[in-house]
Amino acid sequence: MIDVKGRWALVTGAARGIGYGAAIFMAKQGCNLVLQGRTKEHCEKVLADVKALGVEAHVVSAEFSDLAQVEAMLQEIDALGVDIDIVLNNAGLQIAYRTEYLLTPASDYEVSFKINTIAPMMIVYHFLPLMEKRGFGRIVNTTSGICLEPEQAGYSASKAALDKVTMDIASKYNGTDVCINLTDPGWCRTDLGGPKAPNAPESSLPGVIVGAFIDDKRSGRCFCASDFYDLSLEDAVKTAEKDIPIYSGTIGL
Repeated sequence: MIDVKGRWALVTGAARGIGYGAAIFMAKQGCNLVLQGRTKEHCEKVLADVKALGVEAHVVSAEFSDLAQVEAMLQEIDALGVDIDIVLNNAGLQIAYRTEYLLTPASDYEVSFKINTIAPMMIVYHFLPLMEKRGFGRIVNTTSGICLEPEQAGYSASKAALDKVTMDIASKYNGTDVCINLTDPGWCRTDLGGPKAPNAPESSLPGVIVGAFIDDKRSGRCFCASDFYDLSLEDAVKTAEKDIPIYSGTIGL
C-alpha cells in the first residue's frame, strides 16, 4: 500500500459530499491537499478541517462549465510550486431528471459534457506528463452506475464518455507506477444524488479513494464503493489489487 504522507493530492468537488469526505480521509493519512470548489468561499470549511488534521492545504476555484476557468485553475495550481501526485476527480453535475425524456434539450448534453467529461480530462491531461516524468501518479475519475434511464441522458452520457476516455488512456500506462482508474461511489445522499438516495456519503469510503493507495502498477479498473463497504483501508487496498478486474463498461447492468 502506498504511503501518501507528505504527498500532494488535488481533490475536485471538495466543498461537500463525497469530495469533502475524500479530502478528510486523505488528510487523516497525512496527505497535503489542493481543494477545488466552485468558489473559494465554498471551501472554507473543508480547508479549516483538513488543516486541523495537520496537513498543508490550498484552495482553488473554478466553475467547470467554463473551461477558461478550468485552465486558469490549472495555472494557479502550477504557481503553488507543489507536485500533484494524486488527482481525485470527484466534481460532477447531474443537470436534470427529464420525465419527458423525448424533450431533453441539447443544453443538457452541452453542460454535462463540459463539467463531467471535458473538465476532468483537462485536469488529467495537464498532470499526466508531470506524473510520468516523476515516475509516480494516481488518478481516480468518478463515474456513475446510472444506466437504462433516458431521464438522465445528459448526465449518464457524459459519464459514459468519461469512462471511455479514462480507460483508453489507462491502457497506455498499465504496468507503470502512474495508475489511472475509475471509481463509482454509488447512489448517495448528496446534493447530486438527492435526499432519497439509499446510501450515506460516508459509505463511499474507502472505495472512492482506494485508487490513490494501490501499489500494483495496474490501470483500467473501476473501484465500486459497494465492493469495499466496512473494510479498513488496508483490506480495501488488498481487495482492489486482488479482486477487481479490468473495467468492462457494464456498471449497473
